[in-house]
Amino acid sequence: MTPIKHSNNNYKQGVLDQSKIFVLLVIYLFISCEKQPVNSSEAPEKPENTLPNILLVIADDMGKDAFPNYPEGQEKPHMPTLNNLMSAGITFDNLWTYSVCSPTRASILTGKLGHHTGVMELEQDISLNEQSLHDFIKEETNDGYDTALIGKWHLSNIISDPNSMGVGYFSGIIGGGVSSYTNWNRVTNGERDIATTYTTTDFSNHAIQWVSQRTKPWFLWLAYNAPHTPFHLAPNSLHSQGNLTEDEAVIKATPLPYYFSAIEALDAELGRIIESITNGLDNTIVIFLGDNGTPGKVVQSPYGTRRSKGSIFQGGINVPMVISGAGITRKGEREDALIQSTDLFTTIAQIAGSTISEKHNSKSFHQLLIDTDATSRTYAYAENSTDGNVSYAVRDSQHKLIVDYDGTESLYDLNNDPYEKNNLLTNPLTTINEVRNELFQEALRIRK
Repeated sequence: MTPIKHSNNNYKQGVLDQSKIFVLLVIYLFISCEKQPVNSSEAPEKPENTLPNILLVIADDMGKDAFPNYPEGQEKPHMPTLNNLMSAGITFDNLWTYSVCSPTRASILTGKLGHHTGVMELEQDISLNEQSLHDFIKEETNDGYDTALIGKWHLSNIISDPNSMGVGYFSGIIGGGVSSYTNWNRVTNGERDIATTYTTTDFSNHAIQWVSQRTKPWFLWLAYNAPHTPFHLAPNSLHSQGNLTEDEAVIKATPLPYYFSAIEALDAELGRIIESITNGLDNTIVIFLGDNGTPGKVVQSPYGTRRSKGSIFQGGINVPMVISGAGITRKGEREDALIQSTDLFTTIAQIAGSTISEKHNSKSFHQLLIDTDATSRTYAYAENSTDGNVSYAVRDSQHKLIVDYDGTESLYDLNNDPYEKNNLLTNPLTTINEVRNELFQEALRIRK
């Protein structure tokens, strides 16, 4: 039989078809391999989580006059930990809080002003229907952060409330303070017991223990009750105020060194916490602030006893704040942007990865941590309530308007009169009236 002959063209076509099949097969195998799970023994290591741990530290009743590196006050406590944070981070000059602790804490926790949460004074309970910062962080990060609140709550009297509002772990005091720093009622996740460890040390011990057990990023709200009353002598190993007596009459007559001893103990214990954190501040950001101004019994010039804690003057609401640690590119700088305590809500959430920069009464200042030219508030607002009588203040970059509950108004030029000695409305000019009207209308807008 005569063999069948193939044309050269048919041969070439066959080779081309085979080549196409081979290429398609390679592509198919490549795609298939991409979709298949890699053998665990060959899997690459997971990249390190770039989101930082967040440590919010609140000092109770500590104003600018008791804070290092602020011009107010003639005497300062020795605070090496805080000084290190200031050198490596940003010191803020224009933070406004409430003049007492509960509404400040509520404003940070919810991002809302007190006239929206109902927490305007001490002993007013926060609603469990409010979304807490802890829950907001979990929501925004898909449960990517562990959360805790250690120390002072002071937003209700029900011992389970912190956990009910999304706090993953709570240990501390439910009320506004303790009668003794070394004999007090401790609540841990809804269970009550008696503690005899110095409160500042106990809170720090719990913080160190909780942090050491974390396997993912964490947010810890650490609310010391120090240096709140009762004024007392802190453990000698934790302060440098010298050989002080524990005589109550002496403490009452000269409380300032005892107040400082509690502050220095707080600084020492905070240093111990930072040292215990794996990689220190390489992966942790610290936010340290006072919740309101210094109490009248220990306040220093230029503030007076009636323009300190409890007042809506600068000595009561303009408090110190320092932010330092992971991701802070501005080192040893000062920032004069207008900030109010509600703004910590979205700022902390953005540090944790949230994309939301404004919510409720909170405007994030997250970009200020890396950019001196970042936009900030045009106005800041504060309010004060005593027995239901509400006063409020509003400011821009230069002027501050105070409207008392009885309708009395005062206007100050904070650039030239930072401690509010000269009420411009006592001899108003046309331009002063214009400033007053602008601030007054802004306050009305905010208070809606």
